[in-house]
Amino acid sequence: MKAARFHAREDLRIEDVPEPELRPGTVKITVAWCGICGTDLHEFLEGPIFTPPPGHPHPLTHETAPVTLGHEFSGTVEELGEGVSGLAVGDNVVVEPYVVCNECGPCLSGHYNLCTKLGFIGLAGGGGGLSEKIVVDTRWVHPVGDIPLDEAALIEPLAVAYHAVGRSGLKAGDVAVVGGAGPIGLLTAAVLKGIGITTIVTELSAARKDKAASSGAADHVLDPSTDDVKARVLELTDGAGASAAFECAGVNAVLDTMLDVVKPAGVVVNVSIWGHPATVDMQKVVLKEIDLRGTIAYCGDHEAAIKLVQEGKVDLKPFITGRIALDDLVDKGFDTLINHNDTAVKIIVRPS
Repeated sequence: MKAARFHAREDLRIEDVPEPELRPGTVKITVAWCGICGTDLHEFLEGPIFTPPPGHPHPLTHETAPVTLGHEFSGTVEELGEGVSGLAVGDNVVVEPYVVCNECGPCLSGHYNLCTKLGFIGLAGGGGGLSEKIVVDTRWVHPVGDIPLDEAALIEPLAVAYHAVGRSGLKAGDVAVVGGAGPIGLLTAAVLKGIGITTIVTELSAARKDKAASSGAADHVLDPSTDDVKARVLELTDGAGASAAFECAGVNAVLDTMLDVVKPAGVVVNVSIWGHPATVDMQKVVLKEIDLRGTIAYCGDHEAAIKLVQEGKVDLKPFITGRIALDDLVDKGFDTLINHNDTAVKIIVRPS
């Protein structure tokens, strides 16, 4: 079968690899669509980061580069391994793309997203969604019912957003600010709107500002280059400030602004993955008693994220801005998102 294989920095190849073999307790899935994630782009430009380099196999998969990329994917169950129940051939599904040890403290306490040996399918080994087929443990497979499979490829990043919103402690009727309208920022805004929270998005890119507004994810869209964001948030909240803010850009100026816009005793959730150390103005944190919280991936969030889509509270279709074939992955996918990222939000790939 065809697969996109990461060999080394800026060395991504479409290759023929053996089709994965079914094992007891696993499911073979024919991949329909796979999204290109910012993590994939960082891996391509700066890696290996999450992919295990030669000579340093991942402790759970025991694999090293080259590995198949892709962790945001949807597909159809093709075959069931021995002992599998609760799924049927022909089911449309998504995958929670984890590799965990099930032995460390976080795993045993239910916080498997904090596993001390954590790996991701599509980065650490175990196959990936940028291939025609994949075999995964049943534990990680989630049926999506009648959600179209192209939209279902966005369930994984939607679960990231859902988990981040859960970390904030917000409730319906609150006001939140989202800093950055990339894919995760937009989906975070969509989740917030879906659960009844007034949402303010800040973004510089014209295309992404337009998407925040046209998708319905944002109630208000602010441009930090022309708007006094702190003043506008205070104006929109009758002088109180936002209950919570989400840093979704990995940019220090955005983090500073999120600290400014929350009300005293508010919450700032850092959602982005940083490529460099951040500087935090601790005086702002101290004087307003701000809770600054991290969030990583998801933990038991997929079913709730799927339900938001099935109930019509989140519409994923507007966020898909490109569909390409696997053979065009680098030229029409990675190049667009790296060098022309103001023209695209989410590009999805059809491996077959």
